[in-house]
Amino acid sequence: MRALPVGDDALLVEVSSGEEAQALHAVLLRRRAEGSLTVREIVPAARTVLLDGLADPDRWAAELTTSRIPEAPSHARELIELPVRYDGPDLAVVAGLWGVTEREAARIHAGTEFTVAFCGFAPGFGYLTGLPDRYAVPRRATPRTAVPAGAVALAGPYTGVYPRSSPGGWQLIGTTDAVLWDHTRTPAALLTPGARVRFVPLGDA
Repeated sequence: MRALPVGDDALLVEVSSGEEAQALHAVLLRRRAEGSLTVREIVPAARTVLLDGLADPDRWAAELTTSRIPEAPSHARELIELPVRYDGPDLAVVAGLWGVTEREAARIHAGTEFTVAFCGFAPGFGYLTGLPDRYAVPRRATPRTAVPAGAVALAGPYTGVYPRSSPGGWQLIGTTDAVLWDHTRTPAALLTPGARVRFVPLGDA
C-alpha cells in the first residue's frame, strides 16, 4: 500500500487491485465502527481508498504502509435484489462477444452475485464486480447522448445501473424499475460500497 497526503487531514491509500481496495474499505469501516479509527469519510474507488477527516494522518500513513493487505471481506451484508428485463439494445452485441445466445447471456448475468466495489459518475451509480474476467466487454465506440434511467449496462469488468437519464458509453443489456437514488431515503443511494446485488429476471428471460 502507498498512502499519499491530501490536504491537511486526508490520505489517499493506493493498492494494486480492485479486490484489495474492497478488502481495505471493509476493514477500515469495521475499525471505525469499533472506535479504533476516527475519520469523517471512507471513500473507495477502483484501486484507492480515501480517508478524509483524520486527526493524525501521518500516524495512519505509517501504520497503513507497513500493514499487510487484508483478506477479502466475507459476504455478511444483506442481498439486494434488482428486478430486470433483459431487453437492452446492446444485449445481442454482448452475447456475440461472449459467444452465447442472448438468452444465455441473460442467464449468465442473472446467475452472478455482484458486489458494489465503489460509487461514482452520478449519484446512486454503483460499479458492480462479480463477472469473471472473460466476460469483460468494451465500451461502445460511440457513446449515446442519452441513456434512460434504470438502464442496466456493462463496461470492462463492471456492471452498472444508470440512476437517471444521462450520456453514456456502456453496453445496455436490460432495464430495471428500481429507484437507485432518492434524496428522501436514508441512505439516499440504494447501492452502497460493499453491498451484495443480484439481478432477478422478469418474464421468461
